Amino acid sequence: MPARPARLLVVVPSPTDPPARLGEWLRAAGLELDVRSLREGDTLPEDLTGHAGLLVMGGPQSSLDDAGTSPELVGVRALLAQAVAADAPTLGVCLGAQLLALAGGGRVRVGVLGPEVGATLVAKRDAAGADPLFGPMPLSPDVVQWHHDEIVELPAGATLLASSPMYAHQAYRIGRHGYGLQFHIETTPEMVRAWADSDPVGVAASPTDPAGHEARAAAAAEDLAAVWAPFAERFADLVRAAGSRA
Repeated sequence: MPARPARLLVVVPSPTDPPARLGEWLRAAGLELDVRSLREGDTLPEDLTGHAGLLVMGGPQSSLDDAGTSPELVGVRALLAQAVAADAPTLGVCLGAQLLALAGGGRVRVGVLGPEVGATLVAKRDAAGADPLFGPMPLSPDVVQWHHDEIVELPAGATLLASSPMYAHQAYRIGRHGYGLQFHIETTPEMVRAWADSDPVGVAASPTDPAGHEARAAAAAEDLAAVWAPFAERFADLVRAAGSRA
């Protein structure tokens, strides 16, 4: 009987940011995804038992929200704290990256330069060359930004992997197996258009309108996939390795 695929717990804080293309890449890499959509009524396990890794997506919530404002994030914070303590394979995207930074002892605040939104590039930092996930990537990979808060201080001992001119802490590694991406890699043009339509403040801080954001996301989609689908496969390798040790 073939071995069961390694299971990845996928936390979706808001249905506006499903794993989308990232989920497709991870499944293609051989992972079994256990997707929990919190605002659609799914519950979270108390711990990561039965899962070889953790993925936390984004959403309109703020990582600064208290339990009264965003009660669905309470369990997410607990799982991320456990993942950090165990150095489990973990990937946080946007809100997920901010929550991961907080779980490791970093700091987040409202972005002092305003929202950072739209298809753009980030730049690898020197330390990224030696990182098993970021090392093979180009110097300036395509990404989609959509955030109002910023990670202002990384956890102690974390490694900065990518920056942008607007906000320095775009990608980082905590421990050996925890990764945070302030930006998005999972998006479809339709998702970006929906975000733009629902975020007039973010759009007003950008140089284009909702239709322009959709068009730019569509233009970047192929290049984004060329970089980030292999990244997803490398992350899947970490998850599978952890599953084989369980």
